[in-house]
Amino acid sequence: MQDVIKLLPDSIANQIAAGEVIQRPASVVKELVENAIDAGSTSIRIIIKDAGKTLIQVIDDGKGMTPTDARMAFERHATSKIRNAEDLFAIKTMGFRGEALASIAAIAQVEMLSRPHDSDIATRILIEGTAVQKQESAQSAQGTSIAVKNLFFNVPARRKFLKSDPVEFRHILDEFHRVALAHPEIAFHLFHNGNEIFHLPKSNLKQRIVNILGRQYTDKLLPVEEETELCVVSGFTFKAEASKKTPGDQYFFVNKRFIKSNYLNHAVRMAYDELIQKEQYPGYVIFLDMDPAQIDINVHPTKTEIKFEDERLIYNIVKVTVKHALGQFSVAGMLDFTLDSNLGQQKVYADAIPSAGKDLFSQQMWQQASRQQEKAQIQHWEQLYSSLQSQKVSGPDVIESEVFRMDDEEGLITSQKQQSGKEPFQLHQSYIIYQVKSGLMIMDQQAAHQRILYEQFIEKLETGEHATQKELFPRVIEMSAAKAEMLKSIIEEVNALGFEISDFGNNAFVIHGTPAGLHSSVSLDSMMDNLIDCYHRNIEFQLGIKENLARSMAESASIKKGQVLSKEEMQMLADQLFACKMPHVSPGGNKCFIVMEMAEIIKKFN
Repeated sequence: MQDVIKLLPDSIANQIAAGEVIQRPASVVKELVENAIDAGSTSIRIIIKDAGKTLIQVIDDGKGMTPTDARMAFERHATSKIRNAEDLFAIKTMGFRGEALASIAAIAQVEMLSRPHDSDIATRILIEGTAVQKQESAQSAQGTSIAVKNLFFNVPARRKFLKSDPVEFRHILDEFHRVALAHPEIAFHLFHNGNEIFHLPKSNLKQRIVNILGRQYTDKLLPVEEETELCVVSGFTFKAEASKKTPGDQYFFVNKRFIKSNYLNHAVRMAYDELIQKEQYPGYVIFLDMDPAQIDINVHPTKTEIKFEDERLIYNIVKVTVKHALGQFSVAGMLDFTLDSNLGQQKVYADAIPSAGKDLFSQQMWQQASRQQEKAQIQHWEQLYSSLQSQKVSGPDVIESEVFRMDDEEGLITSQKQQSGKEPFQLHQSYIIYQVKSGLMIMDQQAAHQRILYEQFIEKLETGEHATQKELFPRVIEMSAAKAEMLKSIIEEVNALGFEISDFGNNAFVIHGTPAGLHSSVSLDSMMDNLIDCYHRNIEFQLGIKENLARSMAESASIKKGQVLSKEEMQMLADQLFACKMPHVSPGGNKCFIVMEMAEIIKKFN
């Protein structure tokens, strides 16, 4: 029998290895910037073209390399950081395997210039698909410049599966955020297609967080400090009011290396347990400094997953430390539990105060009164019930309204006139109860409104017809650089929804108008912030840009759970929902309403 097992050529082996380490342009940025940090740089410039598909260049002022080191750096498993097996358990540098440059050189055209601090001559190396094309002396500033051109030029199958430029650049920004937050002592400059996206001078951690995530976090950061025998915990956690409906702005670093850990994320979430709603996610930037011998970072090629020697103890330390920070700064006592932190909306418990009295309060006074009422309601629920029974509705004693029922035979929704005694009402300011012919219908107000808005926005995008409500005074909103870049890429489509938004520069935008018909309680700043979050999250579902944008806009602009609605608003919601093409489910697939048959209700009592 003939032998069939053969060694792969180095060029193919390197391409296979590159598939583990270099998954997309963001992977190249991560590896090159980490090498620059390990070189002792104080300033790092990152130049990107076409989201990294055409060019990724990283320039640092580190210690540089000799001609021999510059050539050896592109060999597989060539490293200056490991000499024996024991070194694997004492790693404090960012890179250590010696795979990154070899993997990058296998699937791109690479040019490197490097000059050590004790030499006047630099070394220039050109590599294409693993093969060294040229090595020569050159002139250069101290440090290293590596330019990676035409990524995956020799692996067209990999290049074909790259996402659009906005998506790939967003991944680059994610990696940039992680490394820049971990090293506020280093100055960073990020350029994309000739535009400077970030200019981050040397600073402290708090200022770096604000510079990256946005000025809105300036007064929302709470310091986290704790020192134990096992580890030192430091950083910042965000006030509960800054929590979001989607994961984001959550950063864990171990020995200044960003890690992904659902276990530690859960520890922080439990510290906020009674401060935020279940579907909300708190933000934080937390550092753990500990003995490298207590962790194993050689678990995954990207080095973002690690193992702790005593994971349960670390979990408890993180949870207690964050909880202590929240309590120390009296956040729990000062937080306004009547606020929906996602949109800054007021969860006003209207049933506690007669509706006639609402007009006497300004927004600020009403907010303060609602806090006091909520506390009283928790202690005296009987009063809440009695006030619900005694509340009077202004207007005529009898109001005719359209209420929907389920036809028992055909399953069709029809309408019938009902008297005021059978008007809809809210359950926990989240669900609306309607009496129908066969029993009762329970509507999810948020899911229903999302369906209504989704179909309205889809129609606007398809027909090009939209109504805009002009702002009396144009408003300027600021975003983080990542969100600003995303908005710039879809600003034409956003304006097609009825907005009038223009780029103001420096990650700011001027809003001259908004889509007509937006609910009055919607916070414009929060809505735009959530719109970009939802749009980025929905990209993973491979939606077209119109469908993605319509769904994202519906999610961000819809009324939320906890929002009080008037009888007229409840009725209008039902009218509009059952005028939709698909009233049964929200754009995300959640049920908009359920019907409980009388037989089912009777059965529960028997």
